[in-house]
Amino acid sequence: MTSDYRNLFDLNGQVALVVGGTGGIGRAMTLALAQYGADIVVASRKAGAATDLQQEIESLGRKYLAFAVDILNAGELRAMVDKIDATFGRLDILVNTAGTNIWQKAEEYSEENWDRVLDVNLKGVFLTCREVGRLMIRQRKGKIISISSVRGKLGFPENYTAYCASKGGLNLYTKCLAAEWAKYNINVNAIAPTFIETPLVADMLADQETYNKLVNRIPLHRLGVPADLVGATLFFASRASDFITGQILYVDGGVTCTQ
Repeated sequence: MTSDYRNLFDLNGQVALVVGGTGGIGRAMTLALAQYGADIVVASRKAGAATDLQQEIESLGRKYLAFAVDILNAGELRAMVDKIDATFGRLDILVNTAGTNIWQKAEEYSEENWDRVLDVNLKGVFLTCREVGRLMIRQRKGKIISISSVRGKLGFPENYTAYCASKGGLNLYTKCLAAEWAKYNINVNAIAPTFIETPLVADMLADQETYNKLVNRIPLHRLGVPADLVGATLFFASRASDFITGQILYVDGGVTCTQ
């Protein structure tokens, strides 16, 4: 291994797929990966979303490809991976950022809402990793990064049963996949943030009492923003993490160190 560490985070020549790459968290990660050299593929519900994102990435001299994909449709995912393979001949990095939550009391939680949260947050990751994994296994290398949550480790006092269950499942899926695919030189890790200011939690944070309660539980005494996840993303996507797999990195302002 080289002793020159100046280019540990260099992603030039690599191709990164960001699922949910036009959202708040996904957009920050997408831009960071492009700025560090990666060509970008974005998968979202609408392929034409965020044309300004495409312009910014292409202005960096990176290639950009977008797909409208339902992450619960294995056929659409397979067709996307085939197109990426045909276009670039490789796929080095997968970032799973798509997620959802439906707030409802545990005793009233509907089966439909439970299925929706578990499908998007867990089944969608499983299907995406399965289809992308076939290409990474063939090329004998890859980096997979999924967005989990501190709620995969810690419970929440109300309205979060499905979300917590989905993220707990994602954490263990990450570890199992890391163990199974290590022989193919595929690193599988997850980033687990506390509350990040995005549209997903905008309604909750609009309530000042709730906002203050959340901030007061965080030792660094603020909520996270999408940019706070960029460093962890670049770390897991780059050579800097080549000997790290099956890990859940808590980017949480210190929440989990007090629990």
